[in-house]
Amino acid sequence: RDFTVNAMAVDIVAGEFVDPWGGLRDLADGVLRTPAPAEVSFGDDPLRMMRAARFASRLGFRVAPEAQDAMKEMAERITIVSAERVQAELTGLLLTDSPREGLDLLVRTGLAEHFLPELPALRLERDEHMRHKDVYAHSLTVLEQAIDLEKARGHQPDIVNRLAALLHDIGKPKTRRFEKDGSVSFLQHDVVGARMVKKRMRALRFDNDTIK
Repeated sequence: RDFTVNAMAVDIVAGEFVDPWGGLRDLADGVLRTPAPAEVSFGDDPLRMMRAARFASRLGFRVAPEAQDAMKEMAERITIVSAERVQAELTGLLLTDSPREGLDLLVRTGLAEHFLPELPALRLERDEHMRHKDVYAHSLTVLEQAIDLEKARGHQPDIVNRLAALLHDIGKPKTRRFEKDGSVSFLQHDVVGARMVKKRMRALRFDNDTIK
């Protein structure tokens, strides 16, 4: 199994609870830990690193430090996983009630660099006069606001809405300019961003209707 919290069972013959890796303890503590050493578990299936992020968001659990360390060291391994599987896991994360923590974990560990590099690229260095906002934090906040609106209006989780919210500013890093008057501009970042979203979503094998 991926994590100790789903590596528990009941022996229906003997009627005994079987928990060889302390999953019940981790469940009570809200910790995601791998049964085998994290390097072994993630080496067997690198997609488990993304699954850790999805479970962290879905369950509100924290990923064990040793698992996070392994994610940082093995982030590049996600490139051997098919785009279709990566897309499915990313979609699952985005459709949770609180995807921010999982997305931030993917960025902090370097995983996002290998399948959605436009997201960590939003962490623009702010100039000394603070003339533009933190685009990365802003984008995560917009995603949260979009989810709040879905709930307020009685809508089901909508992947198009959530992708649009998360990626609406991804053209800003490429279009940022410091003007002579000291201001910062992002001219046509919406046009540039639209092209970038289309290219990335095609790479992740999203269907044409979703991309459109």
